[in-house]
Amino acid sequence: MRIQSLVWWTIILAVDAGRPFAPAYAIDLNGAWAADQAMCQKLFVKKGKVIAFRPQAALSGSGFLIDGNVMRGKLMKCTIKARHENGQTIHLRAACASDLMLSDVQFSAKIVDENRITRYFPGMDGVEHTYYRCGL
Repeated sequence: MRIQSLVWWTIILAVDAGRPFAPAYAIDLNGAWAADQAMCQKLFVKKGKVIAFRPQAALSGSGFLIDGNVMRGKLMKCTIKARHENGQTIHLRAACASDLMLSDVQFSAKIVDENRITRYFPGMDGVEHTYYRCGL
């Protein structure tokens, strides 16, 4: 009985090894994001491969940049410490610093499509902000 069980596991593993592998892709948030697509050019500038805020971005609406584990707003820079994905929802916990203070921030978003997310605030029903990826 034990040998027969071992044979079946060997067959199952051999069959699985021959199946095409479909990797699970993480949600990609890298890039520039703006609350209004029409404001992308007024918020951000691309210098070579680097995207940055324009000097007068504070007057042009809401947006943020994500590059790997770094998230930047106009007045704050954050380091992403934890990331949890659940289907089309992503939760980030970040340590953030501004000129005035240090804080921990939770960022939760529903992925609408690869170029649009809706940020929401757990425990605050109805408070949502949609952001669009800027194609720079």
